[in-house]
Amino acid sequence: MEVGSLPVELWRLILAYLPLADLGRCCLVCRAWRELVLSLDSTRWRQLCLRCPECRHPNWPRRPQLAPPSWREVLRQHALASRTWTLNGSELHSSACLHLFRRRKDRRVWRVETEAGCGAVTLRGALAAAGPYDRIHLYPGVYEEQAEVTLKVPVEIVGKGKLGEVVLMISFDQQCPTARLCNVVFMPAWFSPVAYKTSSGHVQLDNCNFEGCQLHIRGPGTCQTRFCSFSQGSSAHFLGVAISLVDSCEFSGGDSASITVEGPPVSERNWACKHLAALAKSLTTPTSNGSTADAANQDSRDTVGGVSPGDTPIGGALTVEDLTKQDVDLESGWTKQKAVNGALLPGHEGTVIEDGSMDTSNESSDGDEEQRGDNVKDVDYALPYDQHGLAHLSEPRPPDWASVPALLGLSAELQRDAEARELAGSVQGCLLHRCLLRDGKGGVHLYNHAQARLEANMFRGLNYAVRCIQNAKLVMLRNEVSGCRASGVFLRLSAQGLIAQNNIHSNGEAGLDIRKGANPIILCNRIHSGLRSGIVVLGNGKGSIRSNQIYGNREAGVYILFNGNPVVSGNHIFQGLAAGIAVNENGRGLITENVIRQNQWGGADIRRGGDPVLRNNFICHGYSDGVVVGERGRGLIEGNHIYGNRGCGVWVMSSSLPQLIGNYITHNRMYGLAVFCRKDPESGGGEGYRPERERGERGGERGGQENFHEEGEMLAWESDMDSEDERFSSRRPITVALVENNCMSRNGAVGVYVKSSEALNVVGNMVSNNRAAGMSIIQSTQLTRLVGNCVHGNGRTGVTVDRECRVELRGNGIYGNSCHGICFRGDGQIVENDVVGNSGVGIRVMESADVKVVRNRVQCLRGCGISVRQQVRGAVQENLVYQGNPANSKPPINSDPQNQDCIVLSNTLLTHRPNTPWALENPPPRPLGNNPPSAAPSTNPTHLAISMTSRITATVESGCHNNGSIFCSIL
Repeated sequence: MEVGSLPVELWRLILAYLPLADLGRCCLVCRAWRELVLSLDSTRWRQLCLRCPECRHPNWPRRPQLAPPSWREVLRQHALASRTWTLNGSELHSSACLHLFRRRKDRRVWRVETEAGCGAVTLRGALAAAGPYDRIHLYPGVYEEQAEVTLKVPVEIVGKGKLGEVVLMISFDQQCPTARLCNVVFMPAWFSPVAYKTSSGHVQLDNCNFEGCQLHIRGPGTCQTRFCSFSQGSSAHFLGVAISLVDSCEFSGGDSASITVEGPPVSERNWACKHLAALAKSLTTPTSNGSTADAANQDSRDTVGGVSPGDTPIGGALTVEDLTKQDVDLESGWTKQKAVNGALLPGHEGTVIEDGSMDTSNESSDGDEEQRGDNVKDVDYALPYDQHGLAHLSEPRPPDWASVPALLGLSAELQRDAEARELAGSVQGCLLHRCLLRDGKGGVHLYNHAQARLEANMFRGLNYAVRCIQNAKLVMLRNEVSGCRASGVFLRLSAQGLIAQNNIHSNGEAGLDIRKGANPIILCNRIHSGLRSGIVVLGNGKGSIRSNQIYGNREAGVYILFNGNPVVSGNHIFQGLAAGIAVNENGRGLITENVIRQNQWGGADIRRGGDPVLRNNFICHGYSDGVVVGERGRGLIEGNHIYGNRGCGVWVMSSSLPQLIGNYITHNRMYGLAVFCRKDPESGGGEGYRPERERGERGGERGGQENFHEEGEMLAWESDMDSEDERFSSRRPITVALVENNCMSRNGAVGVYVKSSEALNVVGNMVSNNRAAGMSIIQSTQLTRLVGNCVHGNGRTGVTVDRECRVELRGNGIYGNSCHGICFRGDGQIVENDVVGNSGVGIRVMESADVKVVRNRVQCLRGCGISVRQQVRGAVQENLVYQGNPANSKPPINSDPQNQDCIVLSNTLLTHRPNTPWALENPPPRPLGNNPPSAAPSTNPTHLAISMTSRITATVESGCHNNGSIFCSIL
């Protein structure tokens, strides 16, 4: 019969009435018939697929409402998978000598009913009479045996009718090489909860239900379970399996783990291992490119029970380009409303900006101020100071968006990490694929060196989704974990593995909980909308956390404590309701190249012994501070871009010992760096800027309430401290907090604000263009050293030091500030600084000061170079005062005549000569870069006119001033 004798449409209509087996036979007639069968529309293939008793909807149980791309391809895969149990050798062939003419051995079909008659036999009788690979048809009814049934020959047991009409209350023990059961319901026998077990052969279970019973597979036995439902406390147990496949199954309502995997894979392999491995690889999405349909479908529909990255629970989600726009918006907002004299910044009602008592308006009304309205140009007499040692930081760079770390895809991460690449390609142990685990106590439990691979599954409404302990190894790809009452994924006791491209959200505790030596690789996940933290690492937990999106969690995005020591790199951590990263309780870790933005509390929060390395991160646009170093916090904070935050750039408690080195702290709404000695009072005013109820309990504090005593386990973390990982502890030891080589510019208040009870070293920093003072020392009971800094172009005084503060200024360059250069009321010394181009007085020593002002170079164009007020003790000597504007009537050095306790002598006035160089020389403008500030004391330029100031004698008490000041003045 020729195909062309009838129209193709008519042939398709005729073929649509044929069952699947007859369509297969038609394909074997000729190529034209085969192409005709394959051209049937998807509706017919869908009907054939859904009518097949061996399988269910291809996207059951996760998304049964979603159609597959090709129903015919689904049907082909079902047909291939259903024949795996028959691939164990030559049993199907009757002749071994005639290879070309071998034929299939005839298979008998046995009919079993619950009531005898019409040639039917009992199930036990059929199993006793059946030959290898015979089929047993079970007709609807309940089948029960009073003793265990042993399968000794390969056999296929198929339930007839709809699923649920054939019920087996039997305990099977398989001792044959292979078997298959299809379309039946397992219930526990009266004597055992185990419905099916095998320890050597392979069993294939298709479209079965387990109700209140267990499936046990022991290696070298294997199992292939497809489209099965485990309910009413049913579970599957795998002990030492080399490989077993659980595909498209549903687990619900269990009072323990739905799937338990125990023990390392046995070395012995049965015949099915190679076939299952090939089948698993065909189902597994290739991780080298991450572009298969299953992954794409999951990514496009991952909003089930979760929030996509485009959703904005707080503010708006920003792209990298948006961050630049917001940075500009913040700066433009500042220009509209200037905060002076304690005024309020936009959006900070009730927030007081303290700039110290030095810069209030009343001090500008005395005779030290500059004269204005003169026609002589100041620029002709101004000393140039641009070529100082920190000139490379003079113009703070906007963030270089080319250097902002972008999220890497999984393929890029696997190319960089050989260990992760090997794990991604491993197919061993229990393989769980496209399953739904819901509404029970636990999902998957691995322990005692077990191995499992979980891919494209959904975990929902459990106590926990995955627990991996005792050296077990886990590969977890493209799963969705949501609604767990505790943490989503637990890793304990040296567990390891790869967790990649998962959507983990809306869990009651942490999304991932890593502790007790566990060391997983966590790549390219979305961890969001949790009721607690995103990732918790504690108790000597390690891990490599890279290229994840962590957002919208109620507590810290990443929380490290109790000696946790992970690598956190290349992640985007944003829109959290607490800190971005919190390091607490002796936590450590290497935190590098992350983008931490738009978090409600500090971008990074370090306190209570936390000692991380925070390097090359972008910490921006937070609703509070950029970095918080709280009580007893430590750590190396290096090379970070901290900008656009509504609070401080860096907030430090004086009892901490951080190292801030080489950071860019710019465009923050309040202080660039603030150092406080205690928490703020409830009023919100005073020394701080946020009330106790808000700022005192930041992200790290809030995360501290997390339930780390899991299931009543008493955790004695002190015993774990001896095994502390020292991977990232190589840094110089310090006993004083260090702020070195940072750029703090264009912040909304003071650049460096210190109200501290501990010593502090501020060395080699650029502090420029801040709206208030450059540096303000309000309280410093221990010595604060300001050495080699450049304080330039700030909106008020360059450096202010309040009463009873112990401060040393040495080797700084203080240039072009809008008010005085230095206002000093404390105790200490001002040695070898360059104070040039400031709008007010160069160095102003005020009431109650006890200070030595020695070997400084000072120029003030319109006011006094050095002004000494009443009740000042100390000495002003050997300073070089450069001539300002000739129209300036103020003396270069002005000392109050009533001051009897300060010596002013041996100072030099340098006047400008036409046609001669007018510059800071020998040394060049300070700071001097890498050279020690005191290595090159100032010398008098030989080409300038020099005049010595007359000695001003004063009465000085013997001994030291102020009951123990570290400086003495001796006549």
